[in-house]
Amino acid sequence: MEEFGKERTTLCPSARPEPGESLVFGVISGTPEKPQVAYLKQPQPITDELIAKVSPVTPAEVFRTAATCIQSGCQHFNGKDCRLAMRVVEKMPAVAEELPPCSIRRDCRWWQQEGKAACMRCPQVITDNYNPSELTREVGTPSVIPVKS
Repeated sequence: MEEFGKERTTLCPSARPEPGESLVFGVISGTPEKPQVAYLKQPQPITDELIAKVSPVTPAEVFRTAATCIQSGCQHFNGKDCRLAMRVVEKMPAVAEELPPCSIRRDCRWWQQEGKAACMRCPQVITDNYNPSELTREVGTPSVIPVKS
């Protein structure tokens, strides 16, 4: 993978944290009932050392991470768009009154696809949420599109 920032790439803001492949762009704050992303001024690479520091919890419980969008390799991608971004915008309420200070916005798939509406909902998206609301569970579940024969 090219070094972030050197080559423009579309980033998935809900990617799994993988050393050498992912960037931390936010830290989970708030409460267990109302988690909220606090955005970093500059994204930081995920490293083995960073993962060790948050153990025994998963990095995705503590950080929001982004990585290159893998498009067809992702269960949320429909060949053109990210269905997760679509469901976030369609079903989740906005939680920000103005655009959050996000350091990955210009390369973010959700921003490119859904614009401001995605950003206004993004602070409540937690990748590893072990106490999700019914709505969060519904939004995060990949939709299955039947294959026509």
